Amino acid sequence: MKHPVDAHVGKRIRHRRWMVGMTQQQLADKVGIKFQQIQKYETGMNRVSASRLWDIAESLGVPISFFFEGIDEKREAQGKVTGDILADKEALELVRSYYAIPEQQRRRLFDLARVLSDDVA
Repeated sequence: MKHPVDAHVGKRIRHRRWMVGMTQQQLADKVGIKFQQIQKYETGMNRVSASRLWDIAESLGVPISFFFEGIDEKREAQGKVTGDILADKEALELVRSYYAIPEQQRRRLFDLARVLSDDVA
């Protein structure tokens, strides 16, 4: 049985890999392992060792803490670790597209989204 923390870390690996447009094979090559191992990490079936997580973080350009972000809030809110908004492929695609927009335009879009969401609520 997979541990909820391993599943959370695996999801965060998959999300970051997807956000930077990297395949499992490309990440595996950078880390020096087979892509099947990346698959097992991403599903939470295999636990990622500290040194391997270090290599993955370096390859994906994030601090190790990135893989644990949001885990405490989920525990407090629900008493356990569950899925998150970035598990939705459409949400990931939206975020990826958003960060592809030049910064000044992105800020304006963010302000617009905030205004629209305030009107709806």
